Order: sequence, then C-alpha cells, then structure tokens
Amino acid sequence: MPKPNLSKTPHNAAAHPARPGQPRLVAPATWALLAGAWLVAGLFIAFGSTWLAAPLTAGVAAGAFGLLFATILAASFGVVHEADHLAQQLGEPYGTLVLTLSIVSVEVILIASVLLGPGDSSAIGRDSIFAVMMIIMNLVIGICLVAGSARHGDQEYNAQGATAYLGMIALLTGTALVLPNHLGGAGAFSTPQALGMAALTAGLYAAFLWLQMRSHRRYFIQPAAGSMAVPALAQPLGSRKTQAATGPAGRRAMVVRSLVLLALVLPIVLLAHYLAIVTDYGIAAAGAPAAVGGVLIAIIVFTPESITAVRAAMGNEMQRAVNLCLGAFVSTVGLTVPAVLLIGVATGQRMAMGLSGSEVVLLVLTVVLSMLSFNGQRSSPIQGLMHLTLFAVFGLVLFLP
Repeated sequence: MPKPNLSKTPHNAAAHPARPGQPRLVAPATWALLAGAWLVAGLFIAFGSTWLAAPLTAGVAAGAFGLLFATILAASFGVVHEADHLAQQLGEPYGTLVLTLSIVSVEVILIASVLLGPGDSSAIGRDSIFAVMMIIMNLVIGICLVAGSARHGDQEYNAQGATAYLGMIALLTGTALVLPNHLGGAGAFSTPQALGMAALTAGLYAAFLWLQMRSHRRYFIQPAAGSMAVPALAQPLGSRKTQAATGPAGRRAMVVRSLVLLALVLPIVLLAHYLAIVTDYGIAAAGAPAAVGGVLIAIIVFTPESITAVRAAMGNEMQRAVNLCLGAFVSTVGLTVPAVLLIGVATGQRMAMGLSGSEVVLLVLTVVLSMLSFNGQRSSPIQGLMHLTLFAVFGLVLFLP
C-alpha cells in the first residue's frame, strides 16, 4: 500500500511557510526603497556640507529640498507600511501604538535636528505640535467622519477610549502651550519649570501607555454593535490576532519587519539636519511665516498615517481611525514636549512654548469641538464638516494675516 504524501497535508504546509509562491516577507519594492533612501543619505553625508555651504543659491536649495523631501516622505511611507503589518499581527491597541510611536519618533527626530541646527528655532516645537493638532484633529478627522459616513453611514466606536484621549489632549496642550503665557517668562518655561514639565508630561504619558496596553486595553477596542464600551470581563477583540505573533513564524516576521522599520527610520535621522538647513533658507527667502516650518514637519511626518486613518474609516474601522488620529496627537504632545524642553535645557535655550492669542482660540475650539464630536456612540458627518471648516480657518489665520 503506498504511503500518503504528507507534503500535501495542511500540517506540513504550515511547517514550511517560506514555500515558493507565497508572499515574500520583505517585498522587492521595500528593498528598492531601502536602497534608495540609504543612497541619498550616503550622498548627503559625503557631499552635503559642500552642496549646502553658504552662500546657498535658490536653485541648489530647491533641488536639495525636493530630493530630501521626497526621500524622507517615501521612507515615512515605508515605516507606516511595516508598522501596519505589525499592527495586523498584534491586534488593537498594540498595532496602532506601534504605528503611532514609529511616526511620532520621526517627528521628534526632525524637530531635534532643527533645534540643534543653525539659526533661532526655539519655536519649532510649539509650531509643530500646533500644526499637527490642526491637521490631525481637524483636517484628517473631518475627512474620516465625512468619508466614512458617505460609505457606511454613521459608524460606531468606543466612547471610553475617545474620552480618555481627549482628556489627555486637553490637559497636555493646556499645560504645554497655554500655561507658559501666564508664567511671566514671555511664553517660555524657566529651567526648573521646564525640567518639571518634561518629567510630568513624560510620566503621565508613560502611565497612559501602560494602562492602554494593560488593564484598560478594552477602552481602545471596537465594541460590539450597539454598545459604547467593551465590558471589563469581556475577552478583548483582536486577541486572536495577537496569538498569531506567538508562533515561530510570527516571531520571525515581527523581528524582520521591526529591523526593516528601523532601517527606514535611520536615513530620516541622517537626512533631517540637511532638510532643516534648506527649510530655514526657503522660509527666509520667501518671507513666509516661521510657523510654516512646523506645518512642513507635520505634513512630512503625518501624511502616511493620515492616509491610513482615512482608509480605516472608509473600511468601516472607525475605532482604528480614532486610535490613529487622537492617539497620534497624544503621542505627539507626550513625546515632543519633553524632548523639546530637555534639548532647551541642555543647550541653554529658552524654548518658546506659549501660543499666540488667535492660536489659543483655535486650540480651545478644536478641543471643545472634538469633545462634542466624540461624545456619543456614533460618528456624524455634520461634525466632520465642522472640523474641516475649522481647519480652513487655521489656513486663513496662518497664510492671510
């Protein structure tokens, strides 16, 4: 009697996940992106000081900016791509945390490069945080609410998680961006205050992450239909996805994708200094508002994640869109404020943190509108239109003073 061909059994197929014909763990396009990003980084390390030496001409600055912008943006898309695969393996909210922390780390790197570069850039941290707030919490959330509703109608999300995010946003932005205007330091913290604020902000954010990943993970998971929350004793949704990362193949995939993600972040680190040089030149040459630098950093960093959030909303995953948008801004403040303040203390700079009067009004309107938008069980396109209108007002204030 012939023996059965075990090579065709499902068990044996699972034991050999790397068979020809199956999708590659790292796609050829990713290898090409890695090669291109490192090639550009190598060229600027070797010749950047010569290319960007003073006096810098408009043609050289424009060419360098275009190459740097495209490379950093492409690498950021690659980071999001790899982080998104990790997110699918880990389930919520771990996956969203990986994606958000990866992107915000890039933002902190860019801001630090500007702060440590030439020229007066003491306000870049404040401008970047405020720009991220306007873009993420008004433009992107507005698009998510309108586009998601157009395709699926009103969408459900976890109200407990949204409330937790918005509470953090109100507290962190109020203390970091509004309070300095009332401390007698011309919108800046003194050195003892800066150290204290950095410690408090980092400590609160670390505690928030710990609770989000542990005892209160259910706050950030999609609830059952018709429910505004996940019960404390319920099995968290997405746990089966987390189990997929525990096998040998899953662990190998996580390690490889994490290494690729890191390899895509490093060129951004190396190129950030050169981007800061040409950005400062361009803003000065064009006579543009200094806050444009912060807007530019926000666009570079958060465009990939914003696209991911809109896709989630259009795929009827409003909880993931909420986690990405609100979680991204909580991470932005929780990581950027301590980094900026500590760099200021280390370099002897007094970082300008206080917003102007008109910016404070926009901040308050954004927080209040967001609290009203996520105060119920379902999303609303009407609220989305309000967020988009508020973003348009931000554009008017910034570019048409």
